[in-house]
Amino acid sequence: MTAFTAPPTGADLLAEIDRLRKERNAIVLAHYYQKPEIQDLADFVGDSLELSRKAADTSADVIAFCGVKFMADTAKILSPEKIVVLPDLDAGCSLEDSCPPEKFKAFREAHPDHIALTYINCSTEVKALSDIIVTSSSAETIISQIPPEQKIIFGPDRHLGGYLSRKFNREMLLWPGVCIVHEAFSETELLKLKAQHPGAPVAAHPECPPTIIDHADYVGSTSGILQFAKTFPGDTLIVATEPHIMHQMELAIPEKTFIGAPGADGNCNCNICPYMALNTLEKLYVCLRDLEPRIEIEEGLRLQAKRSLDRMLEMASGTIGKGDLGRV
Repeated sequence: MTAFTAPPTGADLLAEIDRLRKERNAIVLAHYYQKPEIQDLADFVGDSLELSRKAADTSADVIAFCGVKFMADTAKILSPEKIVVLPDLDAGCSLEDSCPPEKFKAFREAHPDHIALTYINCSTEVKALSDIIVTSSSAETIISQIPPEQKIIFGPDRHLGGYLSRKFNREMLLWPGVCIVHEAFSETELLKLKAQHPGAPVAAHPECPPTIIDHADYVGSTSGILQFAKTFPGDTLIVATEPHIMHQMELAIPEKTFIGAPGADGNCNCNICPYMALNTLEKLYVCLRDLEPRIEIEEGLRLQAKRSLDRMLEMASGTIGKGDLGRV
């Protein structure tokens, strides 16, 4: 471990991150929910799974994943030979926290005639207990391939599972987890905002509760929402997901106006993901410098988790990561 020294600041900090990136043969990945200054220096910006797949296809020795822990774990599952570091190991996920592996295992054992479709926002252990992993962009394609008589457990996001259940008219056993970011949106405040911007469509992530989805003109993954922003015919869009994705919208379509859907207090600040916000440029510098905190996964567990990811890629590889951005 390198002896502690305070990180540099300003332009020196950016220069040192760049130096370490080259020195370590590292690739920096940033999820759409990261702060703009992290998105701007990343090699790739995008959805969690597609970032891991892109990193696996590179010759990088080190993956610095600016996101949350389950995303870095997924990168390690797909690239076991690479060093994977996460700027802050406490960057977790409310959905992952809602689904402890031992409770999920007991739930599965209580329903042996069900297969488990599990949202990628879960731990490696839960992935290993699952039949097929899904993302918000691949879930519909996968469910359409499952025979209607096959019973399904869907977890850990009950809002995404409920949205899919309604859309496909399929009864599913839903794990009761929620994303604290999308749960915070207020229907009352959204209706006020729509009244202030008549004609502005609403784009919502399917992790939102039904009271928000019901008012959406487009429902899709973060990549899908970004694509919708580029193609909708109007000049103002209300965005019901973590507001940092609007940075990419403003870069891609500066002539349009993007407004974050409000929380109960009438603004979108309460919808910033507190876990994503734990990552900073200073922590990215330190993790590249020290190659810590490092993601390690026992090989047997990794292979079990990879099986459910591979099943998804077999069934829906063409849906993953539409709209992700490579660094020019």
